[in-house]
Amino acid sequence: MEEKKRIMACLAVAVVVLSGVVGQVRSGPFDHRFKAGEDVPLYANKVGPFHNPSETYRYFDLPFCSSGPKKEKKEALGEVLNGDRLVTAPYKLDFLNEKESEIACKRKLKKEEIAQFRNAVSKDYYFQMYYDDLPIWGFLGKVDKEGKTDPSEYKYYLFKHLHFNIFYNKDRVIEITVQSDPNAVVDLTEDKEVNVEFTYTVKWKETDIPFEKRMEKYSHSSSLPHHLEIHWFSIINSCVTVLLLTGFLATILMRVLKNDFVKYAHDEESADDQEETGWKYIHGDVFRFPKFKSLLAAALGSGTQLFTLTIFIFLLALVGVFYPYNRGALFTALVVIYALTSGIAGYTAATFYCQLEGSNWVRNLLLTGSLFCGPLFLTFCFLNTVAIAYSATAALPFGTIVVIFLIWTLVTAPLLVLGGIAGKNSKAEFQAPCRTTKYPREIPQLPWYRTTLPQMAMAGFLPFSAIYIELYYIFASVWGHRIYTIYSILFIVFIILLIVTAFITVALTYFQLAAEDHEWWWRSFLCGGSTGLFIYGYCLYYYYARSDMSGFMQTSFFFGYMACICYGFFLMLGAIGFRASLFFVRHIYRSIKCE
Repeated sequence: MEEKKRIMACLAVAVVVLSGVVGQVRSGPFDHRFKAGEDVPLYANKVGPFHNPSETYRYFDLPFCSSGPKKEKKEALGEVLNGDRLVTAPYKLDFLNEKESEIACKRKLKKEEIAQFRNAVSKDYYFQMYYDDLPIWGFLGKVDKEGKTDPSEYKYYLFKHLHFNIFYNKDRVIEITVQSDPNAVVDLTEDKEVNVEFTYTVKWKETDIPFEKRMEKYSHSSSLPHHLEIHWFSIINSCVTVLLLTGFLATILMRVLKNDFVKYAHDEESADDQEETGWKYIHGDVFRFPKFKSLLAAALGSGTQLFTLTIFIFLLALVGVFYPYNRGALFTALVVIYALTSGIAGYTAATFYCQLEGSNWVRNLLLTGSLFCGPLFLTFCFLNTVAIAYSATAALPFGTIVVIFLIWTLVTAPLLVLGGIAGKNSKAEFQAPCRTTKYPREIPQLPWYRTTLPQMAMAGFLPFSAIYIELYYIFASVWGHRIYTIYSILFIVFIILLIVTAFITVALTYFQLAAEDHEWWWRSFLCGGSTGLFIYGYCLYYYYARSDMSGFMQTSFFFGYMACICYGFFLMLGAIGFRASLFFVRHIYRSIKCE
């Protein structure tokens, strides 16, 4: 009774802590209605080098002028994690009020400010703004390189006039675009003071597009016919891989297993003292518990939690929660769902650890809680320090760090412990079809290609080949400015990835047992998770061959956070591979008579 009360109290705390956070994951855009002449605020978000998506700064970190007091928009948790820092822009875009070359503000730029703008223009800095939750972008200036080979002869110009085109349907804003006037510029080439007038023009046009479809234009880029062809080619490529692999297993592996069953049954009838060979020979060792069983149980628990997290994220994506530029929704969902699924990690790890006759379940629970969060926390600390040194918006404010810490302390940790207690009390026994002998058999000398690393390379290559085409679009979205909205195709690719991972791990486990190598536990987990290492290898290729990212901050953010993501894939796919292999091993040894 007391335990039930503690569980209910922890769940109540979890609901209180997350109630405000969950509300930030909205399933559709806010419906704002305006009257003619009403002030619709334009928010300036951030500026940064176009090719370095993680290196962004506040809009007024550059010496832009302001038309009045700056008001910062209150940001939700996911928006802060996304690096958004909205502040009122110097341009006034009242509803249905047209303006022609209106002066936004004036400023006398000093020599240092001229140099600051010139540096930004040379690095292709862009700005991002939001108008009624609709994003707009533009470049700060241009570099004139025409007819010049020496970089010291380049001319640098800052755009000082913006032209806003806004489309409306009755009393609602539907679309907004912005263009910079290439003729209205400020020469930044020399370090000398200059007076600048920032001006803007506003034009309003009526449209028939309904409010519900105003976000569709942002997703059209990923749904263009030639892009869809590539996506479907990716799926066909993956399906061919799956068919070849499953066909191989169905024809070769099942035939070999059938022959094995017939052979072993015949051996039992003809000669009881005949020496056993193959995988039956090691039936007394195949279910011998592995070394480092606490670590294996923790990895299995963490991998299961990450798999559940991924499934929930896909479900939210498929129902339309992550529509284009729903700022911070993905990060909010990741934080909330990871916190709520920590009980699954605790329950899975503790149950499996106790099945393996482990005694120190508390230490196992601590290991489970820190196995993924520990490396992620250390990576975050380093990268956040780098972002603070750069004064970038990627640096999380102290208040946000406190909120995340409270979520981990009041939700993640208690649910992990509750899951662990439930797993310990489940008293489930490990289902082993064969008795384990007292002393382990010696594993015969195996050729080099049957050792762990070559087997991991073989196991990781096939699943990676099934997803590598889709990886480019995901990378271009996460580490670029491409929009990815075809979640249904991504979900199909993910299912294919799981199937291929499970089948290739099962096949390699069978070959390992047939070679009389009974230490399959860790091998199956490592082979299943090896696809994560291939994805990290793809990171190196993408960074050097497919992107223009540069600089210490962007490089450290890319390789740091991708290491955490690939580590998560390693744990998740490792858990899938191990579960598939465990099911397979139990099945084949249940089908024969073990003495």
